[in-house]
Amino acid sequence: MAHITEKTDAVTHSAHSESSAEHIDHAGAAELAVAMEKGKDVGAEVHCSDADNKRILRKTDLWMLSLLCMVYFLQSADKGIIGLTAVYGLKKDAHLAGNDYSNIGNIGYYAQLGVQPLAAYILVKLRYRYVLPVIITCWGISVAGGLGGSRNYAGLLASRFFLGAFEAAVVPLFSMITIAFYRRSEQPFRVACWYSCYGLSTLISAPIVYGFGRVHSATLYRYQVVYLFFGLLTIVIGLATYWWAHDSPGEARYLSPEDRLKAVDRLKANQQGISSHKFNWSQVFEAWTEPKYYLYMIMVIAVNAGASVSSVFGAIILQSLAGYTADQAVLLNIPFGALQVVSILGASWLAYRFKRKSPFFLGLVTIVIIGVALLVGLPKTKANKGGLLAGYYLIAFVYAINPLLISWMGGNCAGQTKKAVYYTSFNAANSVGNIITPYIFNSKFAPQYVNALKGILIIWCILWGVVVLQILLITRMQKQKANAREAAGLPRDPPDLSMSGHFHEAGTEVHGEHGLRDETDKQNIYFQYLL
Repeated sequence: MAHITEKTDAVTHSAHSESSAEHIDHAGAAELAVAMEKGKDVGAEVHCSDADNKRILRKTDLWMLSLLCMVYFLQSADKGIIGLTAVYGLKKDAHLAGNDYSNIGNIGYYAQLGVQPLAAYILVKLRYRYVLPVIITCWGISVAGGLGGSRNYAGLLASRFFLGAFEAAVVPLFSMITIAFYRRSEQPFRVACWYSCYGLSTLISAPIVYGFGRVHSATLYRYQVVYLFFGLLTIVIGLATYWWAHDSPGEARYLSPEDRLKAVDRLKANQQGISSHKFNWSQVFEAWTEPKYYLYMIMVIAVNAGASVSSVFGAIILQSLAGYTADQAVLLNIPFGALQVVSILGASWLAYRFKRKSPFFLGLVTIVIIGVALLVGLPKTKANKGGLLAGYYLIAFVYAINPLLISWMGGNCAGQTKKAVYYTSFNAANSVGNIITPYIFNSKFAPQYVNALKGILIIWCILWGVVVLQILLITRMQKQKANAREAAGLPRDPPDLSMSGHFHEAGTEVHGEHGLRDETDKQNIYFQYLL
């Protein structure tokens, strides 16, 4: 996000005197666009047409969405390949015993949990373009130099800790970038695109790890070769991110000066604000006093407790629970990854098509409950090998829930600091969920972990009930907001243009300028909640 400099007043004065944004120079256009992001009446006649909207969206996808997808792929691969290397001698080569492997699996989440307050402050105060290259390069070094160079428990533990610390801001940062560059109707599918790279990383990482599993080096263990490859690739992408990333629509270098103004104008209807570098403590306390905040966090914990079952223990479960060999356990994760991608994109498309998230959220939770129930209930015999594999594959649908949850949470929150609190809290709750799972999967339940899976099943049944409570709460909040508009003499239920499949100019009927101010969803009377 850009800072408003002293030139803004001069630019604003110039805008009043010009009849078209075409006469604004390159630097002035960026500052004028940022002034618009602040909700200031700059006096410029800037209107984004439907054709402009489509052109700007295509360019934004080409630059920003491709960046988010690439980085999230690397983040998922760097974090998730530990589950694949586990069956290729990691435990033996690094002399791991007892719960050492579980501790290595969850130490990064402790780091993420501790770093979240700092991450929330950084995401408000610093530019995205500066934050991304630093954290990506640092976690690449943690993977290549740390995990790739470690041969014992202490080295692996320390490396995973730093990996988790540097990855702590990724999901909050990506979520805020998505809100900053896209309309609310566009956000679910874009979140799904970059989040589906989690499944893509499984799909691609599995054959890569399988290939490295054939490598026999006199100096390096097989898991070290894997980490060196992924770590060095991450460092290269991290360094390139400085030229690839952009801070806000008002400063997007891939757009012309006039299109920057239109890019800001097209986001008015979101009613979520765009740019502010002031850390607002009142927005922090507002988030912390909302029941919907705590219900969302419970949901995040439960979802990610289930997700880490496959990411950390997936190959082990296939090998011990269903009786597959190490090679089979790794290769069977390829269709698992494909199912992740399909379910993520499919669920998010349905959410976009029907303008609802909660019904599909509940449906996905139900599917995963069935999958875990199969793993728990089926006898662990050769005759049930197919049924156990089917149950494991149904767990892949858990990965379609997080992008829905991210966009649902983001769609019901406004205010720059408040969004930072919500999304860093999301990552903290994500960490808690991932921390819980290795403790549930205690080594005393090995090798089949049936009792551990029973614990996950209970958590997911609780999740189903919490989703229903959140639906009821948001329905009530939407009614209260409509009552407030009616009492103020405003239309009770104005059209939510941000959720339209076609672009509509956010004019005075929805007070578009309010949508660019740093107001929370409670403060903005025009804000509409989403189910």
